[in-house]
Amino acid sequence: MARKLTGKELLAEGWPPGPIMGAALEAADTLLADKLDRGEVLTRLNEVRQAPAQFRSDPLFGVLAQRLIELEQPKSSPPAPIREAPISFRVWGKDFEPQTLQQLENAARLPVSEAAALMPDGHPGYGLPIGGVLGTENSVIPYGVGVDIACRMRLSIYDEPPSFIQAQGDRLRKALLFNTRFGLGERDGEWDPRNRRDHPLLDDPRWRELGLLRHLHDKAVRQMGTSGTSNHFAEWAALNVLEDIPQLGLHAGDTRLCFVTHSGSRGIGATIAQEYTRIAKDLRPELPKQFHELAWLDLDSEAGQEYWLAMQVAGDFASACHLTIHQTVSAAAGLQPAAFVENHHNFAWEETHGGKKLIVHRKGATPAAAGELGVIPGTMADQGYLVLGLGNAASLNSSSHGAGRPRSRTASKQMITRHQRDAYLKQRGVELLNPDAGVDEAPQAYKNPAEVMAQQTDLVRPIATFQPLIVMMSSDEKFGKKKGKDKKRR
Repeated sequence: MARKLTGKELLAEGWPPGPIMGAALEAADTLLADKLDRGEVLTRLNEVRQAPAQFRSDPLFGVLAQRLIELEQPKSSPPAPIREAPISFRVWGKDFEPQTLQQLENAARLPVSEAAALMPDGHPGYGLPIGGVLGTENSVIPYGVGVDIACRMRLSIYDEPPSFIQAQGDRLRKALLFNTRFGLGERDGEWDPRNRRDHPLLDDPRWRELGLLRHLHDKAVRQMGTSGTSNHFAEWAALNVLEDIPQLGLHAGDTRLCFVTHSGSRGIGATIAQEYTRIAKDLRPELPKQFHELAWLDLDSEAGQEYWLAMQVAGDFASACHLTIHQTVSAAAGLQPAAFVENHHNFAWEETHGGKKLIVHRKGATPAAAGELGVIPGTMADQGYLVLGLGNAASLNSSSHGAGRPRSRTASKQMITRHQRDAYLKQRGVELLNPDAGVDEAPQAYKNPAEVMAQQTDLVRPIATFQPLIVMMSSDEKFGKKKGKDKKRR
C-alpha cells in the first residue's frame, strides 16, 4: 500500500481541518488499500468535494459528502445581546490591576455567562483573566480555557525523608538534568530521539477523529514527556505534613521527600486554542472588539463538539507527560513513589451549581470541591501547599493556582537582577540547576504566596507544605529573549 496521506497534505490542497478532513483521510486510507496511487486518491476526493450531493449515499464517501454539504449550508448566528451590566461575582484578594477586573467584567457581560469569580492570584490574560472562573450555559470559550490547555501540577511523595537530598544529592541532580526537557529542544535537534517517551495515549483512536488532531499527532509523539517554558518547572522538595491525610497514608508531623512538576499540553493545546478561537470569532463577527477574545462555541454545534473533544485529548496528553516525567526521573533517582496528587487548571468542566448544569472555565484556578486534594505552588524558593478543598459555592468550588504576578514579565525583568534572585535563593537554601533561567521567574516576580493563601481561607485548607530544594526550569535563552510584545502573564 502506498504511503498514507497526511492532514498536512490535505491542508495544502485546501481541505478544511476538523471532521471533514478526518472523513477524507479515512476514505483515502481505504482507497490506498485498494491499490490506487496517491494522485488518483486526491482526484477522487476532489470529485466529492466539488459535487458532494452526488455522493450522499455512496458507501465510501457518504460521510464525507454529508459533512461537505453541511459546510456549504449558510451559517448564521443571531446578534449577541451583550449585557449592559455584568452579572454579580465575588473577588478574593486585593490590589488587582484594573485590566484584570475589566476582563472578568467583560466575561460576566456575555449572554451565556451564569456565574463568575476571581481568585487571589488573578492577573491579566487573553480573554478571561488568569485566576478567572466563569460558568456558562451550554457553551465553551476557548480563550476562557486558555492557550496551555490542562496545565497541571503533579506531586509524587516518597517514603524517604528530605535528608535523602543531602545523602544522594548528586543522583537527584543528575536525574533532573538528564531526564527533563523544557521548551523547544525537541524541534531544534537537542532532544535526542532515543530519549523520547512512549505512552498508550499516543495510540488513542481519538487522534484520528479530527483532522487537526491527526495533524498534531506527530508533535505529540515528539513532545511526550517534555515540559513547557515560562513558569513550568520540575523540583525536588521537602514535604511537611500539617494534619493526617489518610488517603495518602500520611500523618501530622511526617516529613517526606517529594518531586513536583508544573507543565501543560505544550504545542498541542496552543494549536487547539488558536484554531478554535479563530473559528469562534468567525462565527460571532458581531461581537464588539473588547469581547473578541471571549468568543464562544455552542456545545451542541459541530465546532463546539470538536473543541470539547480536542480539549479532552490535550488534557490527557498533559497528564501523560507528567506521568512519564515522574516515572523517568524517579527511576533515574532509584526511587519509587508511594503516593501522588495531581490537579489541573486551564480547563472547562461540566458541573452542576445551584441546581443548574454549567460549563465551568477555570483559567489559572484550581478545582476545590469539598474534600478535593489540590497542589498550589509558591515560587522557586517559597513553599507551596497541598490543600483540601472546602467547596465554596460562590467561587464555583475553586481556588488560586499559584501566587500570581503583581506586574508584567517585562516590568519584572527591568526591576530584578540575577544577583538579587540568587541571593534570595541562597538565603532559603534553594539550588537552581540552570542559573540562566529568566529573572521574570524569580521569587520577587510573584506575589507573596503566604499572603495569597491567607486571602482564600474559605476556599481551601492547607494540609501540608512543600519547600523547594533543587529546582529545574526553562533557560532564559529559550523563552525570555523573544522579540515582540510582552506575553500575557500565565
